[in-house]
Amino acid sequence: MTTIDITLSAPVNLRDLGGIPIAGGVLRDRFAIRTDDIAYVTEEVADELVTAGLTAIIDLRSPLEVATTGRGPFADRPVSYHHLPLIADVGDSMKEGAQNRLGHEAMGEMYVAMVERAAPQLVTALNIIAYAPGATAFHCAAGRDRTGVLAAMLLLALGADDDDIVADYARTGENMAAIMERNRPVMGAMWKALGFDIDAFDGRTLLEGSMEVSMRMLLTTLRERHGDALAPLRAAGLGDDTIARLRARALA
Repeated sequence: MTTIDITLSAPVNLRDLGGIPIAGGVLRDRFAIRTDDIAYVTEEVADELVTAGLTAIIDLRSPLEVATTGRGPFADRPVSYHHLPLIADVGDSMKEGAQNRLGHEAMGEMYVAMVERAAPQLVTALNIIAYAPGATAFHCAAGRDRTGVLAAMLLLALGADDDDIVADYARTGENMAAIMERNRPVMGAMWKALGFDIDAFDGRTLLEGSMEVSMRMLLTTLRERHGDALAPLRAAGLGDDTIARLRARALA
């Protein structure tokens, strides 16, 4: 798919994970940043993030999404870029979501599958965060699902409690209307190219009820199946040395 004309805009779901309690203390600022799509942020936002210490970007989007927007302003800045898709085919995932009505429980099931199927990508992402010289920003399109899964795995590795992991994830709820508005032009063009009706995937069911359901399902189901929620990542190569480095770098 060719790159389309995009209006640059500031992200509406960007937040530093600093301040969350972790093993040994509190996660420091300017270590890990989660956000909605930063491939089409304004030049000013890109400059602000780099000036604040951003040195690495982890792009969790599918290859099709990346082909739609490219890297945007960050392609011209001294920031390393790592494409680690957690979903290979976003079209297939939308078909599955439509069948499940895109509800919170269906999203929780998708998160579990994401961890189990994309564990190698998640391990690579954690190593990037552990060894990047400055702050790392990670994103998908909305900064909710794929970004939420990586945030949860990072916080688990850092020793955060479930309640704090769920609370961070649920903060996206207040931003959902703005996220949908910002993403509509880009996602609409992509869905149209794939033959989907964007109005059939408006995400209204995700504005209803509590977002917490999805993340608690992820954490609970992983433990029920594997004993340790990080077990799929450990099996894919996540070592104690990486976890130790993450914790040392993350402490305030």
